[in-house]
Amino acid sequence: MKTTMKAMVAAVATTLMAGSALAGEVNKIGLAVPNLQADFFNQIKLGVEAYAGEKGIEVIVVDAKNDTATQVNQVQDLITQGIDAFIYIPAGAAAAAVPTRLARAEGIPVINVDRTPEGAPGDTFIAGESVESAYQVCNHIIGLAEGKGKMAIIHGQKGTTPEVDRFKGCKRAIDENPGIELVTQQWSQMWSPDEGFSIAQNMLQAHPDIKLIFGQADGLAMGAAKAVDVAGLSDTVIIGGYDGDVAALEYLAKCEGPFIVTATQSTQLMGRLAVDSALKVAAGEEVPERQIPNAVLTTCADAPKFVEKHP
Repeated sequence: MKTTMKAMVAAVATTLMAGSALAGEVNKIGLAVPNLQADFFNQIKLGVEAYAGEKGIEVIVVDAKNDTATQVNQVQDLITQGIDAFIYIPAGAAAAAVPTRLARAEGIPVINVDRTPEGAPGDTFIAGESVESAYQVCNHIIGLAEGKGKMAIIHGQKGTTPEVDRFKGCKRAIDENPGIELVTQQWSQMWSPDEGFSIAQNMLQAHPDIKLIFGQADGLAMGAAKAVDVAGLSDTVIIGGYDGDVAALEYLAKCEGPFIVTATQSTQLMGRLAVDSALKVAAGEEVPERQIPNAVLTTCADAPKFVEKHP
């Protein structure tokens, strides 16, 4: 009887140990992104895939094409495919908490990147520092305008973490310069060049004496630059962007045109941090609540090195 009991105890202990080991394994990661047409999200994807590949981990990527309902369905499908960790970039502010809650209900580690869903944080939040670097971009273009003139802001998707933080930083630069007048601002849905173009055209028609434009993403800034070119105002309007997209860096490296500065984010580093954090959480290790790599103010003088190797 004693021998039998000892054998049962040993068997249970072995099972628990095996279960614990299995709980710490990450063989399959789900990555949910808002829109892979945006270079910013694609760079994060490249970072995730490259680092996961080095670790022998499968990555399943789903692209919501900026639709929240689509993203919720995609995440439900990822969970049925047996993912061991979930890297999540919300497609919008509405219903952003649902995917986090779905994954948490299954005991799956959740790593939020770039945007954090209100009321449902993941195990860690990884994002470029947006407030101070947006301040630097706006302060730079305001300085080039000698601290005076009319300014416009083309926002990203309303209510998302980067949209809110980048406005906060830029607004601080505006408030420090009483000669700057913020005459118009408009929100986009997809942070895209097409939106930047159409929004900037409307702004310039209503306020042809605009001197400064801050596009909260490089796509918006690139679109605005095209609108400024079409309006024949390239010599009088100064544009700042944000993100350090490859196309924007190539544009800046030419040192031509109205778009003259951005903040380059370490997007591939963010992807690697996300995978590393997923592994640590799954293994029961502690990770910081927030991991915030700095963005780097980038002008035409600095852009070539980032074109050659994106961080």
